[in-house]
Parts: sequence; C-alpha cells; structure tokens
Amino acid sequence: MTKIEHIGIAVKDLESANKVYAALLGKPHYKVESVESEGVDTSFFQCGESKIELLAATNPESPIAKFIEKRGEGIHHIAFAVDDIEAEIDRLKKEGFRVLNETPKQGADNKIIAFLHPKSSNGVLVELCQERN
Repeated sequence: MTKIEHIGIAVKDLESANKVYAALLGKPHYKVESVESEGVDTSFFQCGESKIELLAATNPESPIAKFIEKRGEGIHHIAFAVDDIEAEIDRLKKEGFRVLNETPKQGADNKIIAFLHPKSSNGVLVELCQERN
C-alpha cells in the first residue's frame, strides 16, 4: 500500500455536504460522479496528497443508504492506494483478511477497487484502489 488514497464519508444530501466540505477545506470539490453499480453519487475533494470522497445513495437499497439507516452519516471507509490490486488481494487473503471482492471492480475517480470486510480490520471497511490504465 502506497498511501491513504481517500476517506469515504456517507452523507444524506450531497449538495449540502459539498457546501460543508468546501467551507471546511477552503476549496470546492473537483469532481462529481455517479457509480450506478453501487447506487451512489460521489463528490471528491483534494486534501493534500489524499482525498475526501462524499457518498450519497441514489436508491434506498444501496449500501450507502443501508449504512446511513443503520449508523447515520459519517466515515464509511478508508481507501489505500495500491500498485497491483490483484497481488494485494492475494497477499491480504494469505494474511487472513476477509476480502469482499475477489475480483476487483470499477470504482469512481478512475479506479479499480476491492473491499475488505470490517470484521477482519478492527471494524473499519477498507478499500483498495488501483489507478485504471
């Protein structure tokens, strides 16, 4: 893992949250993107070498909608940049981590992604991100 790529924050209203984080960080978001397969709209803010990703559900069955219903708004996941996501998945499985996506999938912000189950990482949902070529 090369760095913290981003911290994902679940929000109820993306437009409202964009205003909050623009004021907090002193700059506007640089990208808004929908990920239909996940039922989510995302908004990204650059924060030094890392990013903040705001996540708002686009339907009541999406993982973000269920997260907010259960836990409320707040930190949803931490994402780490990796150079070779498939090798990293294999390494983490050998270390005993429970991988939720055996095969990486398309994510937002030009990434392929995979998640680790929070029960194997002290209650934190971990995302692995590799830049798409």
